Amino acid sequence: MATQDQEFPSTIIDILQSSQRVVILTGAGISAESGVPTFRQAQTGLWAQYEPTELATPAAFERDPGLVWEWYSWRRELISNTAPNPGHYALAEMESFYPDFTLITQNVDGFHQLAGSQKVVELHGNIFRNKCTGEGRHIQDLPQTDEEPPHCPNCGGLLRPDVVWFGESLPSNALDSAFKAVKFCQLFLSIGTSTIIEPAASLPFFALNNGATVIEINPQETPLTPLASYAVPQPAGDFLPKLVKAINS
Repeated sequence: MATQDQEFPSTIIDILQSSQRVVILTGAGISAESGVPTFRQAQTGLWAQYEPTELATPAAFERDPGLVWEWYSWRRELISNTAPNPGHYALAEMESFYPDFTLITQNVDGFHQLAGSQKVVELHGNIFRNKCTGEGRHIQDLPQTDEEPPHCPNCGGLLRPDVVWFGESLPSNALDSAFKAVKFCQLFLSIGTSTIIEPAASLPFFALNNGATVIEINPQETPLTPLASYAVPQPAGDFLPKLVKAINS
């Protein structure tokens, strides 16, 4: 059963200080604390007439690539007006504590990298990257053009955001890296994720089954809450900086 502790039981600190192999999983909750809008929160103004599931699909892009590109440009702008919060920076600091550390994220905003995290596995891609629909290669610099979407400078195919759309599989290399890290971890932190969306939702339970200590940090109860080793009902931006300070004490 989970223990609803808002302080720091000595057992948690002992585990955090003694662990060598640590895995973090983050979801929308940690970015929501920065003001990053969710899919539905972004459906305002001109976009209120659309359902997100009508735009974030391969079929939508094939039907009207300009519309989908414009929507993602709008979402990028919304994210660009926000920034990493203390929770992101605390996780970047935690990375330096452990010889074997992996941060797995379901978020596409790139905030973990902006905060300084190095070992990041992006399960759902990154909204600020683009890839070619023809060759699948990442395109770092967009062509100077008014076309929406622009065309690949290599093959002429349309460019698209490098994110996983509804109906698409997660990148196999990212998913393999995630499960490999979890298989051998001693400590797993589930932060701001609902543990509902598969396959990421399986990761904390996989960690439990392999004998890891699992700590959930989430103000909301989830399917993981009653099974986690410890459940902390606090926002990540509040709790993680205090946790890092306690580890260092």
